[in-house]
Amino acid sequence: MADPHPTKPPSRIFVSYKRNVEPDQSVVGQVAQALAQQHVVFIDQKIPLGVEWGKWIQERISESDFLLTFLTAESVRSEMVVDEIRLAHELAPRQGGRPRILPVRLAYREPFEYPLSAYLNRIQWALWDRDTDTPRLIDEVIQAVSGQLLPINDAQAKADLLQPGAPSDLPPPTYAAQPVRLNPTKLDSPEGTIDTQSTFYVVRNSDSAALDAIRRQGVTITIKGPRQMGKSSLLIRTMEAAVRAGKRAVFLDYQLIEREALTNADLFCRRFCDWVTDELEMKNRVDEFWNSPLGNSQCCTRYFSRYLLKELQQPLVLAMDEVENLFDTSFRSDFFSMLRSWHNSRANIATPIWKQLDLVLVTSTEPYQLIENLNQSPFNVGEVINLEDFTPAQVADLNQRHGAPLDDEEERRLVSLLCGQPYLTRRALYLIATGRLSVAELFAAAADEFGPFGDHLRYHLFRVHNKEELVRGVCDALLRHTCDDEHLFFRLRGAGLVKRVGQTVQPRCQLYADFFLEHLKCQRR
Repeated sequence: MADPHPTKPPSRIFVSYKRNVEPDQSVVGQVAQALAQQHVVFIDQKIPLGVEWGKWIQERISESDFLLTFLTAESVRSEMVVDEIRLAHELAPRQGGRPRILPVRLAYREPFEYPLSAYLNRIQWALWDRDTDTPRLIDEVIQAVSGQLLPINDAQAKADLLQPGAPSDLPPPTYAAQPVRLNPTKLDSPEGTIDTQSTFYVVRNSDSAALDAIRRQGVTITIKGPRQMGKSSLLIRTMEAAVRAGKRAVFLDYQLIEREALTNADLFCRRFCDWVTDELEMKNRVDEFWNSPLGNSQCCTRYFSRYLLKELQQPLVLAMDEVENLFDTSFRSDFFSMLRSWHNSRANIATPIWKQLDLVLVTSTEPYQLIENLNQSPFNVGEVINLEDFTPAQVADLNQRHGAPLDDEEERRLVSLLCGQPYLTRRALYLIATGRLSVAELFAAAADEFGPFGDHLRYHLFRVHNKEELVRGVCDALLRHTCDDEHLFFRLRGAGLVKRVGQTVQPRCQLYADFFLEHLKCQRR
């Protein structure tokens, strides 16, 4: 056993986990209790009364030496768990490696999906399979806090651990053996990108526009909408259509770009070319093309036109997700102006090679707020697709696909509460169809902090709590149905919190209105 009298000063440990599910709750309690004998442990069961919840979490993670995160089939789909890991990942380079992330897999052997894969695949893990493993796990965590590695710390050990789950035609088992309404088709979880063959993918008018466009030669497509609208799912469907049309598709997710590259234009443009070259599995000739007095945009343009597009010998689709991650960079105008010039060059008979390139851009932010010259923007040309919430008819159709767990009146009530927000609508139907909640329980606890949408609501609260202008904007939408700052409105709409109805600005749905009125302490002015 570990030395009960360590000579090092106590460490500060933040515990990240999914509440009210098993085995998370019981294992976390035992590990936290053991650690608390020697260290300072922060866990959300101990938030003092009257303290702002989001502020408390952010401050505790910021001052912690370790973030101990427990990963299960439930917690990896928790928006709050993922966001706590994201925060620790972003803080560590600025704080000398603190907090160090310690991932513990609780009877969970599936590969991490993105974005967890980007945060956790390169660091060490611990594994717990059953109750008898708890004493060993406690020892491993205590040793890791003292400076040692967690036991699963090389590629082979990780490969040996992983057991990708096989698809099942039955809903996942529920805790405490709650009754389950079985469906003849697989009930897909509402989290994450939806498989293109899923029974539960709702085809909207925007799908046809994107799929029709990508079949043409030399197109630019922009997919816009708040988070959790299905933008990435539509992007994947668009890429599949491109491949069927004989094109080569490269997927670039700008959440993965290294932080250093976002502060250096030269490094970013080189990384951009490196990335596409690697995805195409072509020889890297970036240094050769940068060995000139030309600027970054010119070097990048020459690399594509004189090498990649020329040698590929088939049309190329650059599918770029989360491009808003570039909007805060000093070189955003130069980069997006370059993409616009590639779009314009397709019409020039002297540069026919650019007809071999398609651009598909996905963003949750209104780009024209951040690009000085609209004539240099790639976001207002070609096919511009704005994703919309589900219509009542689409909600009714989705209810039928889930086995019709809601009657007509309950269906109308769900539309009134969620206004067709795609993720929340799918989550509500999933919870009811699998028997995890009754209809009455879902509506009764909808706006509760730890209710059926609790993770989602706390995530939004966490992201706005220390940003006074965002809080003010949400409160104005709640109480005055307005937002005087147009830039602020687009930020809130991009986050999916508000919408414009005629001349008014209102909360995105009634669920948000109920939750934020209680938690933001809005005051009438």
